[in-house]
Amino acid sequence: MPRQVDHEGRRLVIAEAVCRLADERGLEGVTLRDVAALAQVSMGAVQRCFRTKEEMLVFALGHIGERIGERVRARLVRSPAQSAATALGHAATEVSLLRDEHRAEARVWLAFVAQAAVSEVLAKTLKENYAALQDVFTRLISEAGEDADGATAPLDPRLEARTLLALADGLTAHVLIGHLTPRAAREVLHAHLTHLWERPGRS
Repeated sequence: MPRQVDHEGRRLVIAEAVCRLADERGLEGVTLRDVAALAQVSMGAVQRCFRTKEEMLVFALGHIGERIGERVRARLVRSPAQSAATALGHAATEVSLLRDEHRAEARVWLAFVAQAAVSEVLAKTLKENYAALQDVFTRLISEAGEDADGATAPLDPRLEARTLLALADGLTAHVLIGHLTPRAAREVLHAHLTHLWERPGRS
């Protein structure tokens, strides 16, 4: 009998190879030949999994986004008794990719963000990822506002969610280029979240 191939498992191995190469060289340094060599599969196997390089990059980006999303969900589920405001802080910290062990992931993520500026299909995947994270932030801000004094609840949870998501991405970039240390970035994030509940609410 012919050997059965774990198609999805192979796609994930290839996606990991794409991410490793993107971390080392940027996306412009990702070639089908090098991906195949790093994944220890033939070029034909790569082409059977992905019809084009662009399709392979889209899958790899989705893989990174899902990994980040899983960590966010894990932080929300781990302590169901935690307040919505605390859960928001945990989720924003995960999205910011400030931990040392996530530095390579941050480099790859920003490489994809840069490439998405000239790739509609990558931009579409990124927008879907950001929309999902924004929904999580919006829900947590709304729930935290309900728990807080009405005079301190944010006026517009969706706008605050967009602001927080943009701040998280900005902190990722500032840490990667050395403008901020991870500790300084965490202080910025903490200060923003603290001030969020100090803003005047509806009169």
